[in-house]
Amino acid sequence: MTDLRIAGLTASYDSKGPVIDGLDLTVPGGCLLAVLGPSGCGKTTMLRIVAGFLRPDAGTVDIRARTVTGPGVHVAPEKRRVGIVPQEGALFPHLTVARNIAFGLTGVASVSRRKRVDELLELVGLPGYGNRMPHELSGGQQQRVSLARALAPSPAIVLLDEPFNALDHGLRAGIRDDVRAALDAAGATGVLVTHDQEEALSSADLVAVMRNGRVVQCGAPREVYRTPADPWTAAFVGDAVQLPGTAHGSTAKTPLGNVRLHGTGAGTGVAIVRPEQISLSPDGNGAPGTAATVESVEFHGHHSTVRISVPGIEGAVPARVLGAPSAVAGDVVTVTVGDSATWHTHSA
Repeated sequence: MTDLRIAGLTASYDSKGPVIDGLDLTVPGGCLLAVLGPSGCGKTTMLRIVAGFLRPDAGTVDIRARTVTGPGVHVAPEKRRVGIVPQEGALFPHLTVARNIAFGLTGVASVSRRKRVDELLELVGLPGYGNRMPHELSGGQQQRVSLARALAPSPAIVLLDEPFNALDHGLRAGIRDDVRAALDAAGATGVLVTHDQEEALSSADLVAVMRNGRVVQCGAPREVYRTPADPWTAAFVGDAVQLPGTAHGSTAKTPLGNVRLHGTGAGTGVAIVRPEQISLSPDGNGAPGTAATVESVEFHGHHSTVRISVPGIEGAVPARVLGAPSAVAGDVVTVTVGDSATWHTHSA
């Protein structure tokens, strides 16, 4: 079942041109979709349209096969079965945790309301916190309460607009995992807007990459990372190395030697690989490969980035290696490329 379907969505502010420009997107039921894109690409505008806060210029939004936005149709936000988790929680400071969570449970008997609040507090890992005030909670706890409030009316979709931005880096991963577990336990479909690529790749079932008001690629995290739709997407989602070359079938000849391709290619273009696909070994050990010179080494703890100079490639090429390499600036190393690359042919 599809919980969210967006087709031909267009929206603009005043006369500055479209912020959303013919956007299409489909989110299966029970899925967590992460939306990535540069600032100004339309991510938050899309969320506001789905929530019913904005009317688009054109296009349709269907939630569980019901059109909520379209020509002559605009269902009010409170009737869309959409929950929202904004940045920094946005809890009502004068209400207890329990009353914050119960805010959207209008028309529900008090006994049932209390039971639902207790269920949600348990779900988000905060049993017994109902009588606390928001200012007594940590940032991560406030985000859990915000999620519980969004889940209280059993929405079809939960929209999360960069909900972890205000959290310390050390807290983000744990809270992110807790939120994902709560969504799964509630059987809710989630749409997460984020600037954090690691967050998107590690926590989502699907990743949609936006540019200039459109979705340029949507797929499983591994698919988007390993087979990007174009060079821009490759460079935006993680670090990418673009190797100029000529493709012949399933291989491409590049300055780093022959590289295997996903699928086939022909003509001139670029083979896109990730830094962890580039392996280095000491020069002179007899290993096949291409000679390169180490320009710099950056130690990051669990891995290092070794930047190398390769004839035929402009600028330094980054290679990602585990731990601390023995190579230092000025060393000559032998370079090989593992796994396969994505090929993009130059336009005529």
